[in-house]
Amino acid sequence: MTGNELLLAISTMLDPMREEIREMRQDIKEVKKDVEGLKKDVEGLKKDVCGLKKDVEGLKKDVCGLKKDVEGLKADVEGLKKDMEGVKEELQEVKTKVAEIDVRVKRIEIVQENEMLPRLNTIEACYISTFERYKDSVEDYEAMKQDIPIMKKVIAEHSEILQRLA
Repeated sequence: MTGNELLLAISTMLDPMREEIREMRQDIKEVKKDVEGLKKDVEGLKKDVCGLKKDVEGLKKDVCGLKKDVEGLKADVEGLKKDMEGVKEELQEVKTKVAEIDVRVKRIEIVQENEMLPRLNTIEACYISTFERYKDSVEDYEAMKQDIPIMKKVIAEHSEILQRLA
């Protein structure tokens, strides 16, 4: 075999490989495109992760602030609990005093009913009977008031007459 024949034989053998190489190149181009897309996606993910990191940092700060607020609220609630205990004690004292006042009021009501009202009724009866006795004599009193000045005048005149005669 001559050099040309050998070259022709090699060329014939290489032809199918060339097609495979072309297909491989095409596949490599597609892989490159896919890798480029992946690189872009990874860059986007990196940016998103950075944003998430910042957000997480912000959330951490917020959570720390919330923890402090919750601690403050817990302290306030404890203070309120203590205050409520004091209020409960005072309320119990008030209830006791109100119960005592209720007892006293009932006693006062009984005294009014058993002692004061009968006395007031007696006073009223006396006043009414006295009024009834004197209401008729009021007219007589008015007549006497009118008669007294006349009687004084007559007595004065009679006294003058008696002095002249004496």
